[in-house]
Amino acid sequence: MLQAAAETVVTNEETRMGLWELFTKGGWLMWPLLILGGVTIFIFVERFMAIRKASSLDMNFMNRIRDYISDGKISVAVNLCKKTDTPIARMIEKGIERIGRPMSDVQTAIENVANLEVSKLETNLPFLATIAGGAPMIGFLGTVLGMVQTFMDMSAAGGTVDLGLLSSGMYVAMVTTVMGLIVGIPAYFGYNYLVARIEKLVFQMEANSIAFMDILNQPVQK
Repeated sequence: MLQAAAETVVTNEETRMGLWELFTKGGWLMWPLLILGGVTIFIFVERFMAIRKASSLDMNFMNRIRDYISDGKISVAVNLCKKTDTPIARMIEKGIERIGRPMSDVQTAIENVANLEVSKLETNLPFLATIAGGAPMIGFLGTVLGMVQTFMDMSAAGGTVDLGLLSSGMYVAMVTTVMGLIVGIPAYFGYNYLVARIEKLVFQMEANSIAFMDILNQPVQK
């Protein structure tokens, strides 16, 4: 009885595949999925760091801008914006440079800079969304191709139903679907997370834009 159990364990160990062997069994489509997985990680980390840097802003930034403009220290306010490497600072800098022009021109200049900054933050996000939708489809394609190959092998064997051959072909075919989901699901959640962070930053930019226009509408202190 113990010998039979030992033989069963040995058989299970022999039939159990390692990750690398399972990866290679998935076929050539596993390599594009692996590359897309690496690209997903790179885009998410790079965009996350860029958005986090863009979202960091001194809470006293607008107060200092207000004081400088009220005191007529326009050049000092511009220098402060240049030292503060954030989209909000660059947006306010453009508005300060337009002081003296009609308010509509100032507002338009600020909005143009804001649109450019948001466009920069959204770099590569469409590609991340494409991976989120495309990776599972590639995995499903691999599964379909694997199933087709399995039935072709069964047909070549005379149409006899070999459960060993059928089950082996099926789980190998399903490997690509699993890999596609492993790549696609993190890409999907990562994309939505980054978009939410950008939307939050856009609200901050709008709030600071309104605050800046309020500063310009205030009478200059003498």
